[in-house]
Amino acid sequence: MHLQYQLKAGSYYLYDMRESPSAVTGERRFKLKTDLLAIAFNQYTGEVHQHGTPSRIQSWALNTRRRLRAAGQWQEADDIVVVTGPFPVEEINKCLWIKGYCRRLLQRLSKLPHGKLQARPASHTGYGSYNSQKGWQRQAA
Repeated sequence: MHLQYQLKAGSYYLYDMRESPSAVTGERRFKLKTDLLAIAFNQYTGEVHQHGTPSRIQSWALNTRRRLRAAGQWQEADDIVVVTGPFPVEEINKCLWIKGYCRRLLQRLSKLPHGKLQARPASHTGYGSYNSQKGWQRQAA
């Protein structure tokens, strides 16, 4: 629960929450900044193996699968799954904090919203306001 992703200015920032914020800026130093995120995990157990930039995670998965197959561990190699995309920050952090959560994430992957889209406030009213249930409508004066 020490690692946490945050979405700032359209990029994912990884922070180690054990580090104290800077006395000057009040901000923690980030460990990683990326526009897209990849998570490698075991499909059967849901255990996270690696997370970070897609190119690094894909490379790690290819090398790990190759080594496992060379050692005769075909099933373990096939159980490594890599998902890449703009995921909601809450889902990413749950994968890091809750053991086995990635397995549930994989099952719901097609239903997850785009991770970088911010929800619009539902209370906004007025001419041409967005109503989440009916879409764009003109409001009566």
